Amino acid sequence: MNIADQIYSATDSATQDRAQAIRDQLRDAIVDRRLAPGTKLSEGEVGTLFDVSRTVARAALQMLSFEGLVRTERNRGAFVANPSPEEARQVFASRRLIEPGIAVAACGRVSAADIAAFRVQLDEEGRFIAERGPNARRSEIKASGDFHLLLASVAGNAILQRFMEELVARSSLVIALYGRSGVSACGHSEHTGIVGALESGDSSLASRLMLHHIDHIEADLDLRVRAGPALREALNF
Repeated sequence: MNIADQIYSATDSATQDRAQAIRDQLRDAIVDRRLAPGTKLSEGEVGTLFDVSRTVARAALQMLSFEGLVRTERNRGAFVANPSPEEARQVFASRRLIEPGIAVAACGRVSAADIAAFRVQLDEEGRFIAERGPNARRSEIKASGDFHLLLASVAGNAILQRFMEELVARSSLVIALYGRSGVSACGHSEHTGIVGALESGDSSLASRLMLHHIDHIEADLDLRVRAGPALREALNF
């Protein structure tokens, strides 16, 4: 590789890293429900807020589009995905197919260290539930999703873990749009029951509890759309 190639490679890598960092911040805002479904994400505004070129902003938005968190429309731009009721049903139908199996797999692999990590996660959820205000609420929502991602990690299947990352993110969008309750419907007590089943090695119980848990989350949905803050406010600029 000559000097010119090395400079180009370094520049391209730096651009990719910057786009990834912007993607991560936008994704967190979407998953945490600080950016509501349907929010417009213009390349110009994203570029201005993060002090990057439109090319870098476009790359970040394309990453989110590949994950299903952003949709792009010709001649209109990019928007936070706005799942339809049918898409919402499909998200939870997918979770019913996948997560009971993840619970069974995790039950066969869980260690004492994993149980300790789950207990820390549950304590964090409980702390946010006890607090008040929008920041605590968003943190609780994120902690609830992190529980499911931790379970997928313990199950030891990297492919399923990637699926779960997308499903948890899409679920957050669905809950933001259709959730009846003001807080995450992902019940803390149900998480506690699942961890108890894992600790006792009862895979059948863990699977049943997970299925009931997913049913409970979906039962909290209706068709009312919730408005959210603009891009600038959601990202605290």
